[in-house]
Parts: sequence; C-alpha cells; structure tokens
Amino acid sequence: MSKVLDTLWYTRCPVPTGLGIAVQKGWLEESFRAKATTIRSLRESADQSVRESHFDHTLANSVRHGGNIPAIWARSAGRETKVIGLSWADETQLILTLPGSGIRHVKDLKGRKFGLPKWVNVQIDFVRAQALRGLENALSLEGLAVSDVELVDYVIDSGYSDAPAKKSEDGSYIFGSQSGSRNDELIGLLRGEVDAIFLKGASAAALAYQFNLVTVIDTGVHPDPLIRANNGTPRTLTVDASLIENHFDAAERIVEQVLRAEDWAHEHPDETRRFLAKETNSSEYWVSVAYGQDAHLRLRTDFARESVDGLQDFVNFLHRWQFIPKRFDVNDWIDTRPFDAVIRKRLISAA
Repeated sequence: MSKVLDTLWYTRCPVPTGLGIAVQKGWLEESFRAKATTIRSLRESADQSVRESHFDHTLANSVRHGGNIPAIWARSAGRETKVIGLSWADETQLILTLPGSGIRHVKDLKGRKFGLPKWVNVQIDFVRAQALRGLENALSLEGLAVSDVELVDYVIDSGYSDAPAKKSEDGSYIFGSQSGSRNDELIGLLRGEVDAIFLKGASAAALAYQFNLVTVIDTGVHPDPLIRANNGTPRTLTVDASLIENHFDAAERIVEQVLRAEDWAHEHPDETRRFLAKETNSSEYWVSVAYGQDAHLRLRTDFARESVDGLQDFVNFLHRWQFIPKRFDVNDWIDTRPFDAVIRKRLISAA
C-alpha cells in the first residue's frame, strides 16, 4: 500500500505537454484532493534550490514533463529517476541565416560561422546542446560534420533559475533570467558576426518572420525520426524513483491525468491551441506554425518504439559531445508500470 503523500511538486517546460494542460485545467490538483496531497509548482517556488530541481531532479516527490536534456543529464549524473511516459510532438527546428548570406542549402554552411549560446553558470547547457544537435543532424544529410563549420560562442553568465516563474493574467508563464527570450546568437546573426544559427519552437518561427530570416533547413519536418530527435522529441515524463516505490498510486494518478488531458486535446483543437499558446508564451498562430495545424493530435504519451529509439540516440549524442558524464541504456531508465496500470484500468472501464 502506498504511504501518505503530503506534497507533490510538479514542473514542466514552456512547451506543449499533457501535464501542462492537466495543470491548466485543474485536473492534477483535483485528482489529488481526496488524498489530501498539496500540489505545488516547483518553478514558482521562492527557493532557488527548489527551482533548480527542474534541471537536476533532486527534489523528492516531484514530476517533470518537458525537454529531455535536463532529465537525461540528471539520470547520467546519478539521480534516481524513472521515465513513466514519452511524448513526441514534432516541432519547428530551424537553421536560419540572413537574406544576403549566400547560404541557401545545408552544403553552403561549409566553412561559414555558426553562432552558439554558451551558458556558463548552469548545470546543464541544454540550449547549446539542442543547437548542436540540430546543426549536426542537418550537416549529416550532406555528408558534412560540425568540424566543417566555424563555431562562435555567445557566453551567457546568468542562470536558468535566477528568479521564479511568473504567471500572467492569461495564465501564461514567464521564467526567470529571460531564459526563454534571450538569444544572443540571434543578435550576433543580425549584426553579421555569424552566418547562421539554430532556433526551435514557436519563438523560432516568430523570430524568423519578424527579422526576415532565411530558413536553410527545418530538421523538425525531416522524414527520419532520428534527424528530428532532439531536446523536445521525445519529451520525458519523469518522477523520482522513490515516488513510484513509496507512492505508486500517485505515479498512476499523474499518468492518468496526462492521458486525460491528451484525450481532451484530441477532441478540442481550438481550445488546445489556446492552452498551448499560454504554455509557450506565444500566440495561437505561431503555435500552429511551429507545431502544426494538428498540434492537438500530437499530444500523445506512451512508449512508442520511435520515442525509445530517439531517446537512446540522443543520449548517445549528449555523451559523445560530453554534455553528460556517462552513457546509459534508456530501457533501464524506463518504468512502464504506472502507465500499464492506467491502461489496464481504462480497458476494464471500457469493457
């Protein structure tokens, strides 16, 4: 029998997730009310060490749904966590240049300067890692390597968790250090210091339009899922291992509410776009551009083979580039028991 759980901490990235919708709808809190469990937002905490757990997963009794790089890093660094779901929602992944650069195809990047962010006061520089991944995957399509371009670093000395996330009146979140809006490499591109950069998601689509940038390639629409695999593909739904062992029913409830939110999204495209706009600090229009007109259908958490393979390939990439201390088998990280339990209940209920 599960022990009493006083507090469940949750956190998600400003990207499309089932957990984000479950939180906005109030379903996560509602599902734990009968258990007298308090639901608290990790990234809105006044305690920086609590907020930092969004990246290092040190806080007990916590759940995280979002980009996989911090979750992978935490596991590689020895944190006892488990993946209880994977969601793959393809998104825009752009390599961008200026109209007069002469770069129109990936092969034109050879010998050119590529701007990269370099966050020096963070535990894991996921922004740099996802940019390198996008660059390497794009170059590989033309038989090129990262060594074929000149990397230019843009050093950022603030941290991701310097200030709590703030919620606006419309329910959207603005995270500390302006980490969601700071693009020093974009400024470098506009100044002509570099020839190309990588940006992803709704903000990338909006910025590309705003500054009349040229898209060299969008790896987010490539037919090969391993070319599309990056920080957001797949996204990891993770909990600390002790939550599963000591509060298994809580892990079940989390999965249940994520799947409930996704089922709701599949039937409510317009409302879902509004929710995703709040989650991404963007507009409904740019959500549709970056995540597709069928963005509501892309919210699907499971353990699809494509997601597991993509996650392993990305772990290998992060280790090869020394973003994580050691490589590991993602199959050992995955715990399907809460997901399986919810699916069994659904099948019994439908019978």
